[in-house]
Amino acid sequence: MSLERDSETTFDEDSQPNDEVVPYSDDDTEDELDSQQPAIEPEQNQINRSAAKESQEPLKKDCSWQVKANDRHFHEQPQFKRKIFLCFKKSKYAGNAIKTYKYNLVTFLPLNLFEQFKRAANTYFLVLLILQAIPQISTLSWYTTLVPLLLVLGITAVKDLVDDIVRHRMDNEVNNRACEVIREGRFKSTKWKDIKVGDIIRLKKNTFVPADILLLSSSEPNSLCYVETAELDGETNLKFKMALEVTDRYLQEENAMANFNGLIECEEPNNRLDKFTGTLFWRNRSYALDADKILLRGCKIRNTDFCHGVVIFAGADTKIMRNSGKTKFKRTKIDSLMNYMVYTIFVVLILLSAGLAIGHTYWEQQIGNSSWYLYDAQDYSPPYRGFLNFWGYIIVLNTMVPISLYVSVEVIRLGQSYFINWDLQMYYSEKDTPAKARTTTLNEQLGQIHYIFSDKTGTLTQNIMTFKKCCINGQRYGDCRDGAGQLPSHPEQVDFSWNMYADGKFLFYDHYLIEQIKSKKDPEIQEFFLLLAVCHTVMVDVSDGQINYQAASPDEGALVTAARNFGYVFLSRTQNTITISEMGTERTYDVLAILDFNSDRKRMSVIVRESNGRIRLYCKGADTVIFERLHPRNLKREATEEALDVFARETLRTLCLCYRDISHDEFEAWNKKFMEASVATSGRDEALDKVYEEIEKDLILLGATAIEDKLQDGVPETISKLSKADIKIWVLTGDKKETAENIGFSCELLTDETTICYGEDISALLQTRLENQRNRAGSTTHSSLRMNEPFFQGSRNRALIITGSWLNEILLEKKKKKKKKKLKLKFPKTEEEKQKQIEKKRRAEAYKEQQQKNFVDLACECKAVICCRVTPKQKAMVVDLVKKYKKAITLAIGDGANDVNMIKTAHIGVGISGQEGMQAVMSSDYSFGQFRYLQRLLLVHGRWSYIRMCKFLRYFFYKNFAFTLVHIWYSFFNGFSAQTAYEDWFITLYNVLYSSLPVLLVGLFDQDVSDKLSLRFPKLYVLGQKDLLFNYKKFFRSLLHGAITSLVIFFIPYGAYLQTMGQDGEAPSDYQSFAVTAATSLVFIVNLQIGLDTSYWTFVNAFSVFGSIAIYFGITFDFHSAGIHVLFPSAFQFTGTAPNALKQLYLWLTMALTIAVCLLPVVAQRFLSMTICPSESDRIQKNRKKYLAEEEQWQRRQSAFRRGVSARRSAYAFSHQRGYADLIASGRSIRKKRAPLDAVLGSTTGGTGAAETS
Repeated sequence: MSLERDSETTFDEDSQPNDEVVPYSDDDTEDELDSQQPAIEPEQNQINRSAAKESQEPLKKDCSWQVKANDRHFHEQPQFKRKIFLCFKKSKYAGNAIKTYKYNLVTFLPLNLFEQFKRAANTYFLVLLILQAIPQISTLSWYTTLVPLLLVLGITAVKDLVDDIVRHRMDNEVNNRACEVIREGRFKSTKWKDIKVGDIIRLKKNTFVPADILLLSSSEPNSLCYVETAELDGETNLKFKMALEVTDRYLQEENAMANFNGLIECEEPNNRLDKFTGTLFWRNRSYALDADKILLRGCKIRNTDFCHGVVIFAGADTKIMRNSGKTKFKRTKIDSLMNYMVYTIFVVLILLSAGLAIGHTYWEQQIGNSSWYLYDAQDYSPPYRGFLNFWGYIIVLNTMVPISLYVSVEVIRLGQSYFINWDLQMYYSEKDTPAKARTTTLNEQLGQIHYIFSDKTGTLTQNIMTFKKCCINGQRYGDCRDGAGQLPSHPEQVDFSWNMYADGKFLFYDHYLIEQIKSKKDPEIQEFFLLLAVCHTVMVDVSDGQINYQAASPDEGALVTAARNFGYVFLSRTQNTITISEMGTERTYDVLAILDFNSDRKRMSVIVRESNGRIRLYCKGADTVIFERLHPRNLKREATEEALDVFARETLRTLCLCYRDISHDEFEAWNKKFMEASVATSGRDEALDKVYEEIEKDLILLGATAIEDKLQDGVPETISKLSKADIKIWVLTGDKKETAENIGFSCELLTDETTICYGEDISALLQTRLENQRNRAGSTTHSSLRMNEPFFQGSRNRALIITGSWLNEILLEKKKKKKKKKLKLKFPKTEEEKQKQIEKKRRAEAYKEQQQKNFVDLACECKAVICCRVTPKQKAMVVDLVKKYKKAITLAIGDGANDVNMIKTAHIGVGISGQEGMQAVMSSDYSFGQFRYLQRLLLVHGRWSYIRMCKFLRYFFYKNFAFTLVHIWYSFFNGFSAQTAYEDWFITLYNVLYSSLPVLLVGLFDQDVSDKLSLRFPKLYVLGQKDLLFNYKKFFRSLLHGAITSLVIFFIPYGAYLQTMGQDGEAPSDYQSFAVTAATSLVFIVNLQIGLDTSYWTFVNAFSVFGSIAIYFGITFDFHSAGIHVLFPSAFQFTGTAPNALKQLYLWLTMALTIAVCLLPVVAQRFLSMTICPSESDRIQKNRKKYLAEEEQWQRRQSAFRRGVSARRSAYAFSHQRGYADLIASGRSIRKKRAPLDAVLGSTTGGTGAAETS
């Protein structure tokens, strides 16, 4: 049994997860991964050069998607259709239009009403309206329900309509983008939404790709196409794609493309961004297709004048849309709680109505039947009368279920959304980007966040790499110094005007280094910058006399740019030469070999021959791999190590530079091995790495560079504030582990005191825990697999850094290998075998779930978690696991299309309008321009919204209970006859006019402390996380408070009226006078009570409280006038009641006593609680003047981040894939003679372009 268990879940030790690769997605199986070849150099046209390979038929088992070029109707054939409803069929190929809106002109009214009546309260009031139309049970006029119901439905419908119009506009903006498509043999401008599978399209520089397309040709040599994939994976460095050689050769002219009729067979649409398998059939030959030939929707064309492609996947079938996940309907925690409370009120209402109906039945039997003067000419039995009265009380007590609650909540949320939109302190002026609440239903949830899941690239960082410092020959440079090496009185920027190639954006303050370079006295400094100018795989592009660099990684681009500004300018390259301007002198070096970077080597080298015949190897790489390969006699090693430690303390990304001279004989011998390894048919990468090792030894250390991966402004302070608010921050990124770790230190998520755990560390911990849980489950009869003891003992300052591969490994997400089909006899399984199989699957699922819960428990014990090299789906999975097992409120923030799934999965999604397009913003609930605004969104707007909503709900329930329960006490004195205690018009207008405005304004404007104090004391945020301000306990307290208030409102006037005589000698104790007294007392009490609950008084609040009372008197006197009774005698029956009753001093004294008995205990309780045990906000409010005075003098403290001497070095980030070395060496990036654009457009005349190097 134990062996069977082990085989189910133990990790494959032979294939440890690779930290450097992005793991497969849910669409992949393990055997597909195993069959994938290692990352080969981009010899993408090899298959086309071999006739034998060209004629090979690929395996078609997974290639069921067929596309015919220039044939829009090909996919409308019957075999490509699927059944959608009954006999109706539709093509399985999606159109290119995207749709995020919910309604159109026809569906708006029915769909919106259907959605609104899914709310229990709305349906309840509709039923109530129908009941009120039945004369036998109606105790209230129909308009008392219809008016509020129409108001609620109307306001909500208008809000939904406005939201959907915004979605329509955004969809139209994307769908109506223009693109050139072949129509009738010519390229014609077409809208994105009209593009179909099979269309051939032309894309120009700096435009987005509208669909997933197969690249056919481009303006670049060998039909190269440079793309930026920031929308897909968050990386801003350029990647290149290359067309098939056959399409590059034959599909350049417009008429050739119009006649192209190739058939593409490929995989079905899936979400794997870096995987594609397919075949092109054309001219009786087949050509293999892979991901390097596909341009995905969301990519941006860069440095390529134009390119052509055929659409393979459109719209919802594109990989980016497949990764975006489903749009989930999001509701707040308070929404759910509110619904449960409304259900509770339903139950209470039914029980009360049933009890009062039974009371009426009993009263009829004992008193009603024997009282001749009560005979109503209806011979109903007492039980039947009781049944009718049950429905009568349902109608009378309907105000216990507050219909205006929902519309009031919507108005408050709408107002809070506008406050976020209008907040100038969240406006990013550099890009003219205001904060935007894109949904109006989640504001109070912003005050309850437990976990934040953040992207890294473009969210925490600016995506800008800057050369900051360096160490050359043991001497550090980059600090602010003058030309003599002394500290200046004030920093001055270095003037690079002496360098005609300087780019003008580079900022540097060490004048001493510039003087050293100009003097040319130190040969090491010259070698240092020469190495930076030579040892790289950067491509150069000259346009309008300006030099532009295209690098495989942003770091490499920053280093070459730095060398350019210091006078060592990379000008051009050919297949085997590189031209440099060294302090104004042009020199060309022969490039003998480029030893490219990969994730195992963590370094790259270039071997060059100088004009004097000397052969030299230049190498740059991570300090860990460089120091192992240094010559034993490197005098400056210790000084360089010290410099690296200094750079590490400043969280700069470091890189070591070194060189060695190579003799001609040594190079010839090595080159022979190098050529053999280059043409190896199997294990080429391993063979090359082994050959590289032979030459990269006995290196002479030149120094080190330090690059800053620039954080956005205010990121460390924001993370610090949010941490103090007890919010945990997890970083989920597709970037490298070293880069993500480095940013963790930069933004102070990690410190030198942090104990860092990695995937391999926690894997053993989790495996042990799972085994213990299995054993415990096996030894006990009721198998609780839970163990609550913590994973870590001692220090709480721990962090977890885990890669996507380890996540799949630990969470048991690895796919099982497909078994190869063998021809064998199949026998039907016995019932016992089926049961065993089911039990095995069930047990495996239980262990998987337990392992996932263990992982979440372990991760949540860490102060910070960084998940790197994760796919968009894994990001969403991590968020979902925390939601599932921690029941915590989550927020996801990102700026790219790779963050969309995560943003949709979290309770709240925040999009940053950044470098990576608008995909994240379009899918988000809130958006703004910088990460630092998150602290204001949560600690100010979120906290205020939560406090306001909770105060609103507590008071709303209170005022409705105080209002409605008076009917119950009155029932004991009217034979449980369902007679109302108030006038009908008072019941209609109570929630609409007499008590709605003050509470609405508290829900919009109230604040316990100012925004500055909210930011200064993040601990105030904890109230929302713990649900302390609104829960079932608070609800029942409001119910009890309302019940006591209703008792006082009824019984004090009742006692005062029992045996009294008015000043005019008449008794004021008639029903109508009593109703006016009770109603007036109620209006005074509920409006003064909200005054006591208000923390932040403004003129508007004061006006609303006293204005509501004034409106009550105005309307009451009007409705009780003789004139309106004459016009509508049946609707207004309280003629003269208010003027007669309210002129009696006795009634005013009665009302004063009622108000005092209700409110004085509340005042006393508030005073005692603030004096004896004040809350944190009470204490801050009490000392607010002192704090605000300090605030004016207070400045942000200097960062407490001091890392001491540490062995940790911040790693240099090479590209996530191989660089452009193979491309350069193959010569395919070199511009050939190419017909100009007019020839490509179909002109018969051709031209020749001058050959130039790229």
